[in-house]
Amino acid sequence: MLVPPDMVSPQTKMVYQINKFCTDRVQYRMVQLSKTIYEICKIVQDILREVEIQEPRFISSLAEYNGRFEGLDVISPFEFEIVLYLNQMGVFNFVDDGTLPGCAVLKLSDGRKRSMSLWVEFITASGYLSARKIRSRFQTLVAQACDKSCYTKDIVKLMADVSEVKLKIRDRYIVQITPAFKCSGIWPRSAAHWPLPGIPWPHPNIMAEVKTEGFDLLSRECAALQGKNNAMEGDAWIMSFREAENRLLYGGCRKKCLSILKTLRDRHLDLPGDPITAYHLKTLLLYECEKHPQELEWDETCLADRINGIFLQLISCLQCRRCPHYFLPSLNLFKGKSPTAMENAAKEIWKLLREMLTNSFAFEKL
Repeated sequence: MLVPPDMVSPQTKMVYQINKFCTDRVQYRMVQLSKTIYEICKIVQDILREVEIQEPRFISSLAEYNGRFEGLDVISPFEFEIVLYLNQMGVFNFVDDGTLPGCAVLKLSDGRKRSMSLWVEFITASGYLSARKIRSRFQTLVAQACDKSCYTKDIVKLMADVSEVKLKIRDRYIVQITPAFKCSGIWPRSAAHWPLPGIPWPHPNIMAEVKTEGFDLLSRECAALQGKNNAMEGDAWIMSFREAENRLLYGGCRKKCLSILKTLRDRHLDLPGDPITAYHLKTLLLYECEKHPQELEWDETCLADRINGIFLQLISCLQCRRCPHYFLPSLNLFKGKSPTAMENAAKEIWKLLREMLTNSFAFEKL
């Protein structure tokens, strides 16, 4: 017995609607972002070139490969982070003992003299390489580079009253430049539980690739340590798994799903207090991959279900005021967010989700 066409059409309609949304909205977002990225990266490259002339230890790693800039992360259409990879971390041991949530320290190897380190003046009396001291020096260099550059202050200026290095470009874009070390071939003890036993995703080969790729240590303010008066706070480096996370999203419609989520966030969930970031969505997408480990569950026909599942999980996280980091689940990504902002965000997502669940043409209006 043949099934009438109108009984099988809703899923087909939804696939068509989502693909049209990708063509009309997602692609437009990506084109606009690409133009912005080229504009800001040209300016930042010029500033970093001047920094390198003043201080050769801070060599710019901001370069374009295959159409994308290495180390650049889009926080929002108007906010970006550029990771500046430093070199010669070799004489330090990586210490991750769990006392600093989401952070680790770099300690001078036993028997090594400070003079053997490229970063000698940034090493504390206890032998730790201070993230704050390096960031402070870098901030001074960037300020001098801005003064010496050909750009006027209405084009680029260093933001005052922040400990991070943040540039305001054309009074519209904020670009944070973060000194960092790349830690390849090692995996932090804090993330040793990953992947959880019994979950068939990711494939063991991909898991091995991710652990070999390693992670980054960033010189950035740590929200988890603020207000704790921890003596190590200024010396600690934040662990970042950006490349590992990106590697896990290969295959199926995972990256397409993330692009749709980011576009929906920018269009409908860019709310006061910034309760929902692209990183929250990426994190919940990774958890959704665990819940739906089969590749067929990441086919185009399942995209609407995956998006709905992620938004339902996001509402739950906002109501509980807790969004656990994917690799470091003891770290709450909502720490520091306003409870009122999170409550309002949950209501807005409910509205969005209700529209998507009840209206098969919702994506035409989104």
